[in-house]
Amino acid sequence: MSDNRQSLSDLAGLTGQPAPADAPQGSAPQTAALEGDAPAAPVEPPRPTMPLRPQEIDAYGRAYATGRRKDAVARVWIKPGSGKITINGRDQEVYFARPTLRLVINQPFGVADRNGQYDVICTVKGGGLSGQAGAVKHGISQALTRYEPILRAPVKAAGFLTRDSRAVERKKYGKAKARRSFQFSKR
Repeated sequence: MSDNRQSLSDLAGLTGQPAPADAPQGSAPQTAALEGDAPAAPVEPPRPTMPLRPQEIDAYGRAYATGRRKDAVARVWIKPGSGKITINGRDQEVYFARPTLRLVINQPFGVADRNGQYDVICTVKGGGLSGQAGAVKHGISQALTRYEPILRAPVKAAGFLTRDSRAVERKKYGKAKARRSFQFSKR
């Protein structure tokens, strides 16, 4: 059987540092650690942090991203500015007349605490207004994380970087719509 007792000199041999000259041999270090006034706090290893993605900016100082929702596709460019949002050449109040749709497209800036700091230029096609607002929100979120990679964590935690895959269910044969049956006639 081997003797598993270790001393400070054995530990120093493992780390590559010379052992202290007054280090006692045998089991004395273990009893000294037990008799100390304050117990040593456990040291947590440093957490591995995810490396930041590189900033993606074009020659004009803008970040570009594509957003999608239902059948709508939005091409979005953001750059630092006064907070003006232009969609298909029109102001956001004109294009999205409903306040709820304007709230939807401003959500990424609220989560990232960047309200009124970026100008948005966007072209959007396909779908209806609700799908287009969702596509613009998705595009703004993607472009914001490309301009400021540090904002990826809060925007992703809010779920804005994930494309909303919900779409209209297809119509089935023998049905009036996707699930609606024709009116039943008893006679």
